[in-house]
Amino acid sequence: MSVALRVIPCLDVHDGRVVKGVNFTNLRDAGDPVELARAYGERGADELVFLDISASSQGRATTRAVVTRCAETVFIPLCVGGGVGSVDDVDALLRCGADKVGINTGAIRRPQAIDEISARFGNQVIVLSLDARREVGQPSGFGVTTHGGRTAAGLDAIEWVREAVDRGAGEILLNSMDADGTTDGFDLEMIEAVRAVVDVPVIASGGAGTVEHFVQAARAGADAVLAASVFHYGTLSISQVKDGLRASGFQVR
Repeated sequence: MSVALRVIPCLDVHDGRVVKGVNFTNLRDAGDPVELARAYGERGADELVFLDISASSQGRATTRAVVTRCAETVFIPLCVGGGVGSVDDVDALLRCGADKVGINTGAIRRPQAIDEISARFGNQVIVLSLDARREVGQPSGFGVTTHGGRTAAGLDAIEWVREAVDRGAGEILLNSMDADGTTDGFDLEMIEAVRAVVDVPVIASGGAGTVEHFVQAARAGADAVLAASVFHYGTLSISQVKDGLRASGFQVR
């Protein structure tokens, strides 16, 4: 595990607004991304993840103007994903102020994009955004999905994450599609399975509902814990999560 656990709010952006649903459906508005970014920066977030959740399914690039405004607003690392598939896409987002770039559908479509991006910018810039779910027939029991969880990729999640790190992914954003938005807890088995095969940082995502859920994810091997609903709607604060992690013996930033 890295020296200190990071607590990361996630902005799922659709048509310029932050939204949140359950399993990426029944989306409801959660606010303006720039205002939320500012608030989270002031409330002690360690990083911010900005995901344009409809970019790949709609075949367009991430909303760069919004990314630029977020980057100008916050002074913590910003990871941006959605519609990324090439060195040029990453270059454009870094110029907008992103510190790291998440790639999902674009890497599955063309895995060598990971090699190219890592060679150009270094592996610390590239985050494999992995939307995985339990899938019968995959060797590990976990399969990969694309297009915001709408399409099965026909890949074993654990085999894919190992390949992606070998190609140069420097971090894994592991989102459980089964748990996403449910607030019933992270998929701990999935976190443990990924942790067992890679030595890069793993960000656990999908399912946070209580402080104890974050603690459980950390115990399962997560280097960072990410959530959206509980932070956006005020169920939990970042400081509450950090206090809970500290009380359970984890070092936080």
